[in-house]
Amino acid sequence: MSQVDSPTHRGPFRKVFHPYHPMSQPTSSRSEPRSRSHAPQFMKGNEAVVHGALLAGCRCFFGYPITPASEIAHTAAELFPEVGGVFLQAESEIAAIQMVYGASSAGVRCMTASSSPGISLKQEGISYAAGSELPMVIVDITRGGPGLGNIAPEQSDYFQMVKGGGHGNYRLPVLAPASAQEMCDFTVDAFTLADRYRTPVVVLADGLIGQMKEPVSLPDAVREIPDKPWSVRGDGATRENLICSIFLDPPVLEDHVRHLHDKEMEIEAKETRWELEGHPDPELVLVSYGVVSRIVRGALDEALAKGMRVAALRPQTLWPFPTAALAHATRDAKAVLCVELSTGQMVEDVRLGVGGAIPVHFLGRCGGVLPTVTEIGEEMESVLAQAEVLS
Repeated sequence: MSQVDSPTHRGPFRKVFHPYHPMSQPTSSRSEPRSRSHAPQFMKGNEAVVHGALLAGCRCFFGYPITPASEIAHTAAELFPEVGGVFLQAESEIAAIQMVYGASSAGVRCMTASSSPGISLKQEGISYAAGSELPMVIVDITRGGPGLGNIAPEQSDYFQMVKGGGHGNYRLPVLAPASAQEMCDFTVDAFTLADRYRTPVVVLADGLIGQMKEPVSLPDAVREIPDKPWSVRGDGATRENLICSIFLDPPVLEDHVRHLHDKEMEIEAKETRWELEGHPDPELVLVSYGVVSRIVRGALDEALAKGMRVAALRPQTLWPFPTAALAHATRDAKAVLCVELSTGQMVEDVRLGVGGAIPVHFLGRCGGVLPTVTEIGEEMESVLAQAEVLS
């Protein structure tokens, strides 16, 4: 994990942030260094999301509290009014996403946040926003499911966020933080990507990353927000603008969908992120994200200390998935082990990335039960033993 400093209490948000510090475009496995001049703070990942949003110039939050994401709404309710922004607790998750749709149509940087069942309610509105090419940030702090499930951490929203839970042909960038620091940083990045490509962007974290308290070193506030000549501001200059996802003529809709697809191909080419560490010539590559990647890090350290040839790849973008990076990392490997807090969702993309060249094994826990370093270590040894028998 990146090293972070330790923090004080919310000082910077006593000032109004109009400045914007443009983020360097991340086209490799790591984002560019950030300018950080504020004293670090100790906060939950959920709180770090709000700080990142305000530093990115977000001024509207519409949402509804739900465990384990509630601190996002609570912190936004406290801090957004302090900088002249708007916090509104909607009557429902369905209402909240439509409010974000409206604010984004007016050219405002805006966001919403929820947890698994709340995100499910937002899916129709997310599809409408994708079809209308509206930039916004959607934060999903995943809890146990299906149904009401429980409030413990899971990674079972991978399908509904990465594969597009709403209707129609669309894909959204999905950032997967693994620390409170990244909850802040990736939220800033999400607003940059949203405006760059005129698309909703998702920050997807498990409940443990949202609830975990860690030191967070805040980045400097952004210094300018891009103009949005397409927006509708209720004045003569924007009278002819229309924000809509209705295309009644089939050839016209096809052209629009192909336009969205072309944009998705550009995002895949330019915005894929990952981390790779461990042995430079691994026999086994582990793939994980979010809090699981931190547990995998412990298992990786123990394996390397034993002299095992093991590496770990952590996707930082779940879409676009780092397929090329995975193929390169596994070019001489005997097997892959995918570890998730689910019964197997990301593992499908891992199998596609490997393309059947080597076996892909899966270790999953669910319901809020976390795998242990010992459990992962034993599975690694079992996988390598099987690979030895087959070779």
